[in-house]
Amino acid sequence: MKGTLRRSLAGLATSALASAALVAAVPALADGPTSADIAASATNTSAVLTNGMGPWGQRYSTLTQVNTGTVKNLVPAFASSLGGEKQRGQESQPIVYDGTIYVTGSYSRLFAFDARTGEKKWEYNARLPDGIMPCCDVVNRGAAIHGDKIIFATLDAHLIALNRHTGKVIWNKAIADYQAGYSATAAPMIVKDMVIYGNSGGEFGIVGSVQARDVNTGELIWERPTIEGHVGTLRGQPNGMTGKLNATWTGDLWKTGGGATWLGGTYDPESNLIFMGTGNPGPWNSHLRPGDNLYTSSTLAIDADTGVIKWHFQTTPHDGWDFDGVNEFIPFDATVGGKPMKLGAKADRNGYFFVLDRTNGKFVSASKFVMQTTWANGFNPKTGRPNYIDDNRPGAPVGAEKGKVVFSSPSFLGGKNWMPMAYSQQTGLFYIPSNDWGMDIWNEPIAYKKGAAYLGAGFTIKPIAEDHIGALRAMDPTTGKIVWEYKNKAPLWGGVLTTAGGLVFTGTPEGYLKAFDAKTGQELWKFQTGSGVVGSPVTWQQDGEQYIAVMSGWGGAVPLWGGEVAKTFKEISQGGSLWVFKLPKN
Repeated sequence: MKGTLRRSLAGLATSALASAALVAAVPALADGPTSADIAASATNTSAVLTNGMGPWGQRYSTLTQVNTGTVKNLVPAFASSLGGEKQRGQESQPIVYDGTIYVTGSYSRLFAFDARTGEKKWEYNARLPDGIMPCCDVVNRGAAIHGDKIIFATLDAHLIALNRHTGKVIWNKAIADYQAGYSATAAPMIVKDMVIYGNSGGEFGIVGSVQARDVNTGELIWERPTIEGHVGTLRGQPNGMTGKLNATWTGDLWKTGGGATWLGGTYDPESNLIFMGTGNPGPWNSHLRPGDNLYTSSTLAIDADTGVIKWHFQTTPHDGWDFDGVNEFIPFDATVGGKPMKLGAKADRNGYFFVLDRTNGKFVSASKFVMQTTWANGFNPKTGRPNYIDDNRPGAPVGAEKGKVVFSSPSFLGGKNWMPMAYSQQTGLFYIPSNDWGMDIWNEPIAYKKGAAYLGAGFTIKPIAEDHIGALRAMDPTTGKIVWEYKNKAPLWGGVLTTAGGLVFTGTPEGYLKAFDAKTGQELWKFQTGSGVVGSPVTWQQDGEQYIAVMSGWGGAVPLWGGEVAKTFKEISQGGSLWVFKLPKN
C-alpha cells in the first residue's frame, strides 16, 4: 500500500514537473502591443497604437463604415472631460487599445477612459517644478503604448512610463535640463523595443538631439545631437561627431545652436530609418551666425540601431525667419515620370511642400502650398536649395538699434506649424492644414544667457487675406498642384485624418470637427465641440462599429504669439474634452 502510494506521488510529481516545463517552454503572452504589433499598426483597424496611425505617420484608415454617404448621420457617442482648471491647448492624439482610450492633457497629464462609456479609469498628473519654460503653451501631443506601459513626456523634460492598467509609475527619466530652457511636448515613438524621443526649447539656445531609450527600463541606448560639432553616444560610448566642427558654424555658436527636435518623427521599417525634423537655429538673428548652420531646419534620416545620420536635407539653410524644419516627413510610394519611387513628403513651415527620395534624401521637388513666400521664389531643381530674395531677409542691427524691418510671408508661425497632415492611399493626395499670414520682422542685438530667451528678433503677425487665414489644402505630390482647398476664417491648428470611406477630418478653432469629401473638398458634416479643436482625430473599429475621436480645447501658440491675429479670436472658449463619435444603430 505504501509502495503504491509512493509510486502515485512520484508520478504526480513527475507529471507536475513536466507540466511546469511545458508552461516554461511556452512564451508568456505580451501584456499589450509588441514592437512588431506597432510596426504593423497602420493596417490594424481595431486599435490606434501610434501617433500618426502607423510608423509612416500617414494618418490613413482603411475603414469605410463612415463614408461620404453615411457621415451626415455621425453623432456623439460620449464626451469625457479632463476636468479641473487646467485648460489651455489640448493638442493630443488619442491612443486606443483593449477598450481604453489614452489621451494626454495640458500641464503634462495623462488620462485613461473607457472606450465604450467614456468613464475615466485613472488620471496621472506630473509634478512640475517652478520655472519651466515652454515656448508655445503648456501642451502635450500624445503618448506611446508598448506592452503594459503607456509613455509620455512632460514639460520639465522627462519621459515617464506608466502602467497602462493602473496609471502607476514604472520608470521616470530626465532627458534634459529644464533650467537651461529644455522642455518636451511631442508624442514618443516606439521602434524595436526602444522609445525614440527628441527635445524642445529652440528659443532658449539649447542643442537639439534624438534619444533612444530601453522601453522597459528607460535607460539611454543612443543619443544623436542635431548640431554640428557635438558628439553622439551609443551604449555609453562616443559614436562619432555630428557633421564637422565649424564647417557651417563660426566660433562657439554651435554650442547654443538650437535645432530642437520638438515634434517627434516617423519610421520606415524597411530601411530601418527614423525621420526626424529639426528646429530653428539660435539665435533668430541670422547675421550673428553666417553659414548654413547644419543641421537646423532640416530633415534627418537616422539609423535606428546606432543613431548615425544616414542623410539629411535642409529645407531652409541659414534660417532667418524661424522656419523650423520639424514638420513630419511622411513616407509614401508613387510613380513619378513613369518610374515607381520610394518617396517621402514634408509640408514645411517655410511654405513649400517637399518630395524627397526617402532612401537617400535626394531632392525631387518643392512646390508652394501657401498664398505667398516672400523670402524665396522657389527652389533650384538641381541643387535643392532655395532661391532667396535677399532684400526680404531681416537686416542686421546697427549698434544697439534694430535692423531693417522686412515683411515676410509665411509668418514664423508657418505655412504649416506642428499640426500633422495626412496622406490617402485611396486618392494619392496629401491633406495639409495650412495658414496664410505674414509678419513684420526685424533683428536686434542678443547675447546667450542660460535659461533666457535667445531670439535677437522682434515681429508682428499680420493677416494677408480678407476672407481667411486657415486653409485645408489637397496636394498632389506627383505634380505639386493643389487639387482643392477649404478656407477657414481662423488659423487651422489641428491635425488631419483621412479614410478609405473617401473622407478627410480636421478641426477648427471655432470649435468644429469637420468632414470633407477627399476628392472634391466639399464639406459633408460638422459638429460643434464647445471649444477650439487643435488635436488630431483618429478612427478605429470596436464591436462592429467605426468610431471617430478628437480632443477639444483651444490653445497652442496662436493665442500666445499671434499678436493682432490672436486678438481677432480672443473670444474662443477654452476647454478640455475628449469627443467620440459613431453612426447611430439602425
